[in-house]
Amino acid sequence: MNWTLALPEIVLAVSGLVILAAGVLMRKEEAFLPSATLSVAAMIVSGFLVATSSSGVGYGDVFVVDAFARFIKLLVIAGGVASITLSIGYSDGKSALPFETPILMLFSTLGAMIMASSANLMTLFVGLELSSLSIYILCAIERDRVEAAEAGLKYFILGSLASGLLLYGASLAYGFAGTMEFAPIAVEINGAGALPVGLVIGVVFIVVGLAFKLSAVPFHMWTPDVYQGSPTPVTAFMAGAPKFAAFALILRVMMGPFGAMSPRWQLLIEVISALSMLFGALAAIPQRDIKRLMAYSSIGHMGYAMMGLAAATPVGTRGTLVYLTTYLVMNVGVFGVISAMRRRGREVTTVADLAGLGRTNPAMAMVMAICMFSMIGVPPLAGFFGKFMVFGAAWNAGLYGLVAVGALSAVIGAFYYLQVVKVVYFDASVAPFDKPAPSIAFVSAAMGLATVLFLLALGPVSEAAGAAAKALVG
Repeated sequence: MNWTLALPEIVLAVSGLVILAAGVLMRKEEAFLPSATLSVAAMIVSGFLVATSSSGVGYGDVFVVDAFARFIKLLVIAGGVASITLSIGYSDGKSALPFETPILMLFSTLGAMIMASSANLMTLFVGLELSSLSIYILCAIERDRVEAAEAGLKYFILGSLASGLLLYGASLAYGFAGTMEFAPIAVEINGAGALPVGLVIGVVFIVVGLAFKLSAVPFHMWTPDVYQGSPTPVTAFMAGAPKFAAFALILRVMMGPFGAMSPRWQLLIEVISALSMLFGALAAIPQRDIKRLMAYSSIGHMGYAMMGLAAATPVGTRGTLVYLTTYLVMNVGVFGVISAMRRRGREVTTVADLAGLGRTNPAMAMVMAICMFSMIGVPPLAGFFGKFMVFGAAWNAGLYGLVAVGALSAVIGAFYYLQVVKVVYFDASVAPFDKPAPSIAFVSAAMGLATVLFLLALGPVSEAAGAAAKALVG
């Protein structure tokens, strides 16, 4: 058993326990900053170990490290580091977050990393639940706010339902193959003649369970209320790391053990992708709260990312991974601006509160405008390249109807993204926001710059995504 394959996860787990014990021993008012700083440091060390790790399979063939796992883990760690950094500035306000917040983000990231390396249906479930349980607490961690309690309760109930559906699907797959390991399941499916109906139903349940985690239509109902009720850094974290890990699972499962069944599940993915894109675009139009608007936006973006999966090709997988990378930088940039939306220490989150930001804080307004244009897909910003790759993969796979739905959704979505830009630059100014904390300003500026200069990193990112896709189907 090559235990060193999981060294990044072991380091992260031990670090989390040590930081938690240290935080308990410190004064409540002074514990947050050390906990957050040490959590970021632990994630950076873990990221270095991931980047330098070798490929292999260990722990009784239930844990795999390959180019795909490394790509997703680095993406998840980047999202976690950015979210914890945002929480440092956010906690400077009147509603300071408990010191457990960054530690829970660390453990959720740990679960997401386990998900990325899963080679067994039970390992998949353990990683998923470790990540989800942390997020249930994070959503309701501001216990004095009714909205936070509501968000935590809704996510817990619907997340538990999704976990149950996923477990039921896994049990049906186990009933067919007699094993929970991905490789033997693939051998059984490839060797079978006519596939039993029970296996097909099991695959459907697995897709549905993961679609809940992705907030894809029609399993999206928790997203707007949870995004709005959760603390903004938690919302930024939820929109990134857990979704990337869920995508890692759905890509590894569907392109791996169930890859030979692609004609059976391809239509299901197409329908979920099309509905997510259309619903996300249309439902975001009447929103007046920026966090709810971003919730519906995330639903649409998950639909775009699923276009690559619907293609069921290595090129499609590569497109999805590049899209997730571009989504990370522009999404964190937006939530960096939202985290800075405070007046007299009080958080404000309506779109109207952004009025005149271009005059009161030009730098923050520029970051918001850049990220909005990127989400539309305006070249040469990051979002353009992500959309171009998933649209191209779907077109090459003959999914012309899905491409048409995606193009229509992009045009509709441009309306509410441009509406935000119009409010920022052309509406009459309202009272300026408080000066943003340095950590929030740094994350926002860094993500805005990364969105603009993504073209410079496109080659290496695309090459790494291609290697990850090859490892997945190989």
